[in-house]
Amino acid sequence: MPLAPDEQRRDGLAVVDKDAGWTSHDVVAKARGLLRNKKIGHSGTLDPDATGVLLLGVGRVTRLLRFLTALPKSYVGEIVLGTETTTLDAGGQVTATHDMSAVTVEQVRAAAAALVGEIWQVPPMVSAVKVDGRRLHELARAGEEVERAPRPVTVHRFDVAPVPGEPGVYRAEVVCSSGTYVRTLAADVGAALGGGAHLRSLRRTAIGSFTLAEARPLDDLLVLAPAEALRDYPSVVVDAEGAQAVGHGKVLELDRLGADGDGPWAVLDAAGDLLAVYERHRGSTAKPAVVIAPADAGSSPGSARR
Repeated sequence: MPLAPDEQRRDGLAVVDKDAGWTSHDVVAKARGLLRNKKIGHSGTLDPDATGVLLLGVGRVTRLLRFLTALPKSYVGEIVLGTETTTLDAGGQVTATHDMSAVTVEQVRAAAAALVGEIWQVPPMVSAVKVDGRRLHELARAGEEVERAPRPVTVHRFDVAPVPGEPGVYRAEVVCSSGTYVRTLAADVGAALGGGAHLRSLRRTAIGSFTLAEARPLDDLLVLAPAEALRDYPSVVVDAEGAQAVGHGKVLELDRLGADGDGPWAVLDAAGDLLAVYERHRGSTAKPAVVIAPADAGSSPGSARR
C-alpha cells in the first residue's frame, strides 16, 4: 500500500509511470498536491501522448535533477511508414502520404542502423527547446516555424521489427542519449526510404537504471531515499569527520574523499544517507556540485537523515 502523504519523505525521488494525456508539468502539479510539497520537479520531459518512466525530484532532490537528466533513455514505439504529420507523431495533422508498400524489412532495418551512433538531430517544432527565449512548441501553436540548429545526440541502439498484421508498421526499440527525439528518428527513417513516416504509441521504458518495473501510477506514489537518485553514479562513503567537511561544502583531496575515476561521485555517510555530489576539481581535489546534508552532518547519528 502507498504511504499516506504525511508519511512520505520530504526529500527523495519518485519513479512515475505517466499516463497518456498528461504533460510532465501536469504530473508535477498533481504530485505537489498529493505529497503536500511545492518543491517538486521532473527530469526529462515526456510528450503528453507518450507514456512511461518520468522521474520526480522531491524537496532537496530537485537540486539533483540535472544528474538524472544526463542518464540515457530507453523507449519503445511504432513507426508508421507512408504518412507524414505536422508533429511527426500520430497526434498531428497529415501533411503527406507515400506508397511505401514495396519497402522491405531489410531496408527498414538498414535505415535504422544508419542512425546508430553519434548523429546530428534537428529538434522538432513541437519540442520544449527554446529559441530566442520561447519554446518551440509555443511557436508551433502560434503557427510559426523557425530555423533550428542541429544538436549532437547519441543513439546507442535502434532495433526495428514488423508489427504482425499491420503492413508498413514497425515496432522500434531505442536506447539513446538525453535530448534525442524518437519522433525525429522515425521521420528520418521514412525519409531515408524515399517517403515519410511518423511515430505512434511511444513509451519510455527506462531512464538509466530506473525502469517500468519500479515505476508507479501517479495516484500510488512512493518517494525513495535521496541516495537512490544517484544510484547510477559511483559512490563513496565518508566517516563522521568527512561528513562534517562535506556538510560545510569543503574542497577535499580525492584521497581524503576515497574517490577515483572522473566522477561525479555520490557522497554517503556510514548509514548510507546521501550528503552531497562531488565533482573533480583542479587535478587531485574534488568540490561539491550539490550539498544535500546540513552543515552539522556527522555530529550525531542520523543527523543527515530527513
